[in-house]
Amino acid sequence: MHVHVSHTDGEAKFWLEPKIELAMNQGLSQKQLKEALDLVHSHRTEIIDAWRTHFGD
Repeated sequence: MHVHVSHTDGEAKFWLEPKIELAMNQGLSQKQLKEALDLVHSHRTEIIDAWRTHFGD
């Protein structure tokens, strides 16, 4: 399970399970990655629930 984070400067992909970790970065700065990672951490449960609702278990 993963989530994509898009920005005008680029995109990142984070794995959500078994733990949150960066899978891919194209163009985002370290500051932007940290901000995205912080958001993914703080909204992990919501993201996983939405993913499961959309794609199923």
